[in-house]
Amino acid sequence: MSRVINPESAGKDRLLLTRSIVRAVRELMKQAEISDKTRDLAAFIAIALETISGTIDTSVEAWEKRGYWLKADRFRLEWEWTGRLGGKMLEAVKKEDWGAVAITAAHIAEKLKNVELPKRPPKTEPWEGAWAKLKSSNRP
Repeated sequence: MSRVINPESAGKDRLLLTRSIVRAVRELMKQAEISDKTRDLAAFIAIALETISGTIDTSVEAWEKRGYWLKADRFRLEWEWTGRLGGKMLEAVKKEDWGAVAITAAHIAEKLKNVELPKRPPKTEPWEGAWAKLKSSNRP
């Protein structure tokens, strides 16, 4: 029997989300005033960081099964900031504390400074409707 390969891996999702976050942070920094787009951008960043944080354990599961504890721990440490900064961004967005949003976005940009964007960006904006999604969800 042949191996089954899952093309929808957590690593691929993480790559797509980090690229989208970089685009969203750049767009957020261009905003001169608070608008629906600003709210969508900030909400998207918070949701995407929480999603990335949720993929970490899935990624290290295989390493831990094989006994690669050090590799798994390093990976967790490398990505632990996503949960922390995602939580800060979520809290700031819900309170509409735009100063905290800007500071958190700067920290996120620093963490993702080495992410390369594709030459041709996607035609859709992944952050559209994120504010409404965040408001309708039961997030604490």
